[in-house]
Amino acid sequence: MSLRHVLLAGTVSALALAAGAAAAQDTGQTTTTVDEVIVTGIRASLQQSLETKRNADAIIDVVTAEDVGKFPSSNVAEAITIIPGVTIDRAFGQGEKVSILGTDPALNRTLLNGQTVASADWFILDQPGRTFNYALLAPQIVGRVEVFKSPEARIDEGSIGGTVDILTRRPLDLTGGLTLSGAATYLYNDRSEEADPQFSALAGWRNADRTFGALVSVQHAKDGLRRDGLEAYGTIPASYYAGGNPENPGGNSILNGNCTGACAATLLANPNARGLNSFGTHFFEQDRERDTYTVALQWRPVAQLDLNFDWLHVEATYNNTNQSLFAFQGNTWNSLGALTDIEIEDGVIKYAAFNNALSVLDVQYREAALTTDSYHLDGKWQGEGWDLSGDIGYSKADGGTQRQLFGEFLNWADYEVDFRGAPGSPGVLTYTDPANNDVLSNPAKFSFDGGWGGGDPSTGPTGYNAGWGGNIVSKPTTDKETYGQVDFGLDRDGFFDRLQFGYKYRKHETDQRMSGVTVSIYGDPDSAAMFNPSQVPGNYLDGFDGVNGQMTGRFRIDGNALANYIESGGYLRPWQAAPTPTVFGNAEFTAQNWNVQETINAFYGQANFENDRIRGNVGLRYVRTESDSGGYVCVNQTASGCGTTEADWAWDVTSKEYDDFLPSVNIALNMSDDVIVRLAAARVIARPNYADMSNYFWLSDQILNGGGGNPDLDPYVSTNFNAAAEWYFGENAILSGEVFVKDISNYILQKTAPEQHFNQAQNAVTTYQISRPTNAGSALLKGLSVAYQQTYAYGFGLLANYTLVDGEADNGQDLPFNSKHQVNLSPFYENGPFSARMTYTWRSEYFTGLDRGDAMYVREVDTLDATAGYAFNDRVSLTVSGQNLLDSEYYSYANTVALPRGVYRTGRKLMATLAVEF
Repeated sequence: MSLRHVLLAGTVSALALAAGAAAAQDTGQTTTTVDEVIVTGIRASLQQSLETKRNADAIIDVVTAEDVGKFPSSNVAEAITIIPGVTIDRAFGQGEKVSILGTDPALNRTLLNGQTVASADWFILDQPGRTFNYALLAPQIVGRVEVFKSPEARIDEGSIGGTVDILTRRPLDLTGGLTLSGAATYLYNDRSEEADPQFSALAGWRNADRTFGALVSVQHAKDGLRRDGLEAYGTIPASYYAGGNPENPGGNSILNGNCTGACAATLLANPNARGLNSFGTHFFEQDRERDTYTVALQWRPVAQLDLNFDWLHVEATYNNTNQSLFAFQGNTWNSLGALTDIEIEDGVIKYAAFNNALSVLDVQYREAALTTDSYHLDGKWQGEGWDLSGDIGYSKADGGTQRQLFGEFLNWADYEVDFRGAPGSPGVLTYTDPANNDVLSNPAKFSFDGGWGGGDPSTGPTGYNAGWGGNIVSKPTTDKETYGQVDFGLDRDGFFDRLQFGYKYRKHETDQRMSGVTVSIYGDPDSAAMFNPSQVPGNYLDGFDGVNGQMTGRFRIDGNALANYIESGGYLRPWQAAPTPTVFGNAEFTAQNWNVQETINAFYGQANFENDRIRGNVGLRYVRTESDSGGYVCVNQTASGCGTTEADWAWDVTSKEYDDFLPSVNIALNMSDDVIVRLAAARVIARPNYADMSNYFWLSDQILNGGGGNPDLDPYVSTNFNAAAEWYFGENAILSGEVFVKDISNYILQKTAPEQHFNQAQNAVTTYQISRPTNAGSALLKGLSVAYQQTYAYGFGLLANYTLVDGEADNGQDLPFNSKHQVNLSPFYENGPFSARMTYTWRSEYFTGLDRGDAMYVREVDTLDATAGYAFNDRVSLTVSGQNLLDSEYYSYANTVALPRGVYRTGRKLMATLAVEF
């Protein structure tokens, strides 16, 4: 029998025996009364958060729900942004990834009631990693969120920045025998101009003796999202325009004579200047729907035994259509030789003009869905001076893009791209031919690529080369974990008043599957005009400085109509068979199929200590990690690349194992009744992202770059030091400060290096610049945070904090998602039935990673949220909230702010919620 089966069987047996013993107890035994903590209103909620923080042995911060559904946020991530050092990335308008104390989101762990909850992403460009997708969790399920900034041996390993533990409500904690509550919300987005209903309901019951209780909840959320923007795909050096493109040296360049005089002199004098490979407008629409169901059962037949079962089920859809209408000024075959004018400043191509160059309309219709199920059973027997507890559970998430139908349309025209105003004015695209300046508003001018050659496409493919019209792709993912845990605690007299020991088993599996087929168009192509075109809404690109009427008046098409056309084969010639998506039809798809399995065994021992002035814990956690990373590798290289049948590929598995000893210590010194000084030190690890551990691989034959995984990665290892001081100078008041150092070795960074691979476009082995994750060396993070909270007279109060994090790798590279500065301000007012609160956040610029050889950053960003509520009586209340009230700009750039890669706005959200509780 396997170790896992022994553990799970032993845990279940122990709990069953405990339950049997409980049933045999004297049924007349008095049940211990549990003190109730009733949290109502902002001040009471903040007070409970402070009490939890004050009594903790580790350095933690806490957010407590004011009541079910009272968070002015759409997911849990947005609810914890007020915590010092916690930042979120809002690329699509909602917080989905959490960073703690300047660390990459993948270096933090998120637990649900102390255990793993599986996670998946929806965006087709995302690779499965260890970053938890907070968009999955509705704030209504939260009772309390604890953020551990210093670890304890008893808590799961795997986090360098911090561990977020989301605690749901327990049935026996209900204040009354029967609790019924519900809320209805009206959500309006001023950019999409859509109004969506939302609702939540909760029913809880416990018996009068508090020996059994049940709690169920359901929550439905719908959000019609629209993201307007300006974007580009990669950068190229100026030398490409002068014939320096290695894919086509000397061809399609200024040597053809279009760029002469000052244009040629400027270009030749600045061969290393960089410019955008493309630039245009972005129009993204998405319907987000999320249904969340929870069940919690709690049985306490005697005071010594507590049994809990929790079930979480989430169903979400993230269907979206993306329409990018852009000039492709860096295209090798259609634009490099069309350059007529150029301006270069500080190594950046600020302006360029083109004669009869390529423009593109890319339309991607995507169906994306996420499903998460988590089952957790735990039990605890409290003996005389000892306790035994066990946990078993299973969590699985399915996600990804289930289907993408991609169509591409082409146009040739005269245009200018102008970035002289960046970053204030990110860029302007202008079509300059007076007789042809309606390009962006005329769908008839964009058509599929019909191909080329000497044959007759109406009778067959002989002698005729198909055009690339798009593709049909699916990219589903799965993430799942089975776990079991046993813990034993012994209470004793003396300085070390409690000893804890435990063992945990985890079996985790993550995989990604990708299949697809190219849409091949032969001659006489259809135009975008046949897909129900219309002009974008009148508020398109509101808030963007410098854009012109051509850009704001661009057209869009019906993404669903395009999807039906591609799926039904409307483009097919009579002799052309309908394409079937396959894993092996294209090396790009095959290489995106991978699987990572991980087995983790962990043992820990922890000693808690306490006397009048000092308390804390010291512990050691031992972890053994075994992983198997599998994926396809090409075993039959042909003249045109790898073969297109399963026999041309082999499934290759790389195994790895490693052991880690992780000591930790937390000390809290009571300097006085109101002052606590905390010291903490620990050795911690964070395992590599699953996608980074895989052997997936991709190439771009056009611009000679690519990327892939690395199954030989070692985990990050860090030595963490924390010191904090907390002064509780009044009721519901604190002034605190913390300093921290994280000395990280085996830091994983994307490194770009030349590699030789077969180029299908050139039919020859070519040198590519390939980015791969590598244990690049070490990194050092150090910083401080200060926080202030106080309630004043007349119901006013304030939360404020500032965090400084300075960090970089030993090679000088910035660390992903680390903002050097972060500020949170949250004034509030509560008097009688009325309450109001505002939350302002600001973070400085941050690095997000490498893309196509460019270092990618996001500019500083600030956000403002607000909520106000009125309680008509003890049962009925009305709350109005506003999110993203500044309609904040998300500005992503490559290397310098003068090269914008994606500049987006998603609009303000206004919500009105009517809540009822009985």
